[in-house]
Amino acid sequence: MGHLLAACAISPFPPPSYFHSVYRQIELPNVFAANNLLRFLAKGENPHQTLGFYKNMRISSVPTNKFTFPILLHAYTRDPSPSEGTQVHAHALKFGFCEDLYVRNALISLYGACRLLYESRKVFDEFPNSRDVVSWNAMLVGYVRNEQIVVAEEMFDQMPERDVISWSTLIMGYVQNGDLEKGLVLFSEMVRNGSVSVNEATLVTVLSASAQLGLLEHGTFVHSIIKKVKFPLTMALGTALVDMYAKCGCIDLARYVFYELPKRDIFAWNAMICGVATHGQGKEALELFQRSIDEGFNPTAVTFVGILNACSRAGLVNEGRHFFNSMVRDYGIEPEMEHYGCMVDLFGRAGLVPEALELIEGMSIKPDCVLWATLLGACKIHGFIELGIIIGKKLIKLEPGHDGHYVLLASLYAKARKWEDVIEVRKLMSSHCTSKVAGWSLIEANGRLHKFIAGDLDHKESSKIYKMLEMIGKKLVEAGYLSNVSSVLHDVEDEEKMHVKNVHSERLAIAYGLMIIDQDRPIRIVKNLRVCVDCHEFSKMVSKVLVREIIVRDGSRFHHFKDGSCSCLDYW
Repeated sequence: MGHLLAACAISPFPPPSYFHSVYRQIELPNVFAANNLLRFLAKGENPHQTLGFYKNMRISSVPTNKFTFPILLHAYTRDPSPSEGTQVHAHALKFGFCEDLYVRNALISLYGACRLLYESRKVFDEFPNSRDVVSWNAMLVGYVRNEQIVVAEEMFDQMPERDVISWSTLIMGYVQNGDLEKGLVLFSEMVRNGSVSVNEATLVTVLSASAQLGLLEHGTFVHSIIKKVKFPLTMALGTALVDMYAKCGCIDLARYVFYELPKRDIFAWNAMICGVATHGQGKEALELFQRSIDEGFNPTAVTFVGILNACSRAGLVNEGRHFFNSMVRDYGIEPEMEHYGCMVDLFGRAGLVPEALELIEGMSIKPDCVLWATLLGACKIHGFIELGIIIGKKLIKLEPGHDGHYVLLASLYAKARKWEDVIEVRKLMSSHCTSKVAGWSLIEANGRLHKFIAGDLDHKESSKIYKMLEMIGKKLVEAGYLSNVSSVLHDVEDEEKMHVKNVHSERLAIAYGLMIIDQDRPIRIVKNLRVCVDCHEFSKMVSKVLVREIIVRDGSRFHHFKDGSCSCLDYW
């Protein structure tokens, strides 16, 4: 019977009632049988049942051993419970098992999961000469889980031995806490170290970091490692690759990986649909959606975010209305804030500001400030000045600390040439201790990142960059380029406004790209804010006059500049 229980404990199939019935048939259960039933309960839907069974063991005088307590403790690590965990700790202490390495490792993990890092560290430090890599990893995981990344770094540096879990834990910690570049650097160090093998979770994490930053060289490096070690292309890994290439501006490579996947689930379809949508290829997104339906997949809320975003980017108003209604009618998916956001963006871009306002006012959930800000942007673009002013004032009341609302309202006043109102908004902005988020642009070249802000003089080659920018300006003027200065928020002469525009971060990045990137390779730039109208026109002219392909990922979408035109068709 004991061996039957052992087989059941590692099988996902037997129901709990069967397991209990087998156990009850044992006249005098021993610790081996009891531990196997504990192991089964610990991995079940309700791991807390393990403590109830353990109490019955004590009542029935079934003995315990050093394997009993790690099973109990791991159950409470899955569903953290400090009070019950400390009860188990007390019993382990009572029966003299707290010096056992496996018990102590389980205690470190439990207290870390319960966010009781003092207790976790106390157990870790109790027997410093009796620790293994699992002990260190458990402590490392605790610090990362509790977002104490600096302490985790120190722990990692002190480790006498590291395995793949050690490396991947800190890498994931960096990425989850927004230190994406640190995560990518540590992954590169891990690969160079060569003593551990990569795992799927780490690969997916670093691909996600590359995607978020839009850094193609990092992403292709990760892909090369996958190929080098012949790591199986699972659906999770394949989906991460599709997402990475799409977000790094290589939609053709995203397609290639997608169609090479041996199997595709709805998450892979969503990555591809959202990818082509971001690149402004609305018709293809709709075709992919229909193909996924034909292959028997049920769309999710994310699928419709991708589809509605595609309609917005491509100006497919009627199609957007159809899919928004179909989402509820045909698939029973209630609209969330992101879906409403896509529709407001769709109507706003198309100039249907009254329809966008009507949608917001009729929402089944309370609209957030992002929706109102999207509508305010549409008011600015399409000249709904009075409505825009009302919305802008509303947003400042709702979020007085958000700099973007002041900037949008000020730009609306600037468009109407109401300079006194612009000054008042700036004073109000200053009184609330907010300032405009600085625009920056990243360019990746030769394995290094270069970051620029407007008017940047910090780069070691600044003088050469500004000379290049001056040369570009002369060539563009000769070709007929005239700077658009309408959106600069100052009542100054046009000549001064032109100077402000000429030092925008993406222009500096483009100039540097022209200096260091080979002629046959595109210049890839990631920008944190939406590209302005004039810089968009500037980039188009550079692509034509200097015969260079430029790919910009801004805060809204991708822009592929080539031969004087942009993939967005000037609709962004």
